[in-house]
Amino acid sequence: MSDSAAAPDRVVHYEVSDGLATITLDSPHNRNALSRQLVGELVAALDRAAADDDARVVLIRATGTVFCSGADLAEAATGSMEEGALTIIAIQRRILTLPKPVVTRVHGAVRAGGTGIVAASDVAISAEEASFALTEVKLGLAPAAISVTVLPRMTSRAAALACLGGETFRGADAAAYGLVTSAVPRDHLDEAVDAVCASLGTGAAQGLRETKALLNRELVERLDARGPELAALSARLFGSEEAKEAMLAFLSRSR
Repeated sequence: MSDSAAAPDRVVHYEVSDGLATITLDSPHNRNALSRQLVGELVAALDRAAADDDARVVLIRATGTVFCSGADLAEAATGSMEEGALTIIAIQRRILTLPKPVVTRVHGAVRAGGTGIVAASDVAISAEEASFALTEVKLGLAPAAISVTVLPRMTSRAAALACLGGETFRGADAAAYGLVTSAVPRDHLDEAVDAVCASLGTGAAQGLRETKALLNRELVERLDARGPELAALSARLFGSEEAKEAMLAFLSRSR
């Protein structure tokens, strides 16, 4: 069952088949950035998957060459960044608390807030050639809103290098750092993702739900305790003159 044909303007599509709910980010014109529309549709799709009796496992994937480029900077320049940061925190919480395993298929570039989706997922399979970067430091920012999921996944040395350097690293590095579960050659990505989803799908619904809750309990507690503080930090940094200048320069280079 797919909703793609019924709503062609959607930037997030939902379909379920053989126990697998597939959520596809489909906004290649802005590199699957976390726009208000994409975020709203993604949360709705996650809620739908949670309630869907035909879905036992949830897969998040994307079209285009980029998995997710992070916050939509064009929108961020005109909206409330604290609200935007709280929304990114809410997406991570929804993935963490979804009563079904969430697998993320990373085929291309992942930047900034998109890394939070990957880190919040229970299993993340990446192409070795995919690229990652926590670029906030380059814009006078910090990866505040995603830190609660990203930092616990990575070794402390890897996190320091990735967050302070803001440099690009590949899928194989992301696996070594702990950010993704495994990295495989791009030609084998679908095969690896299918195998993981099939394996997870053999679990009993109650077992999957309760085991996932045990695994993610501390992450959810930390996110709930620190979420407002981290959103406020994001808003303060985004509102600074240094960050505004850096974002304007970035947007002008991107045109």
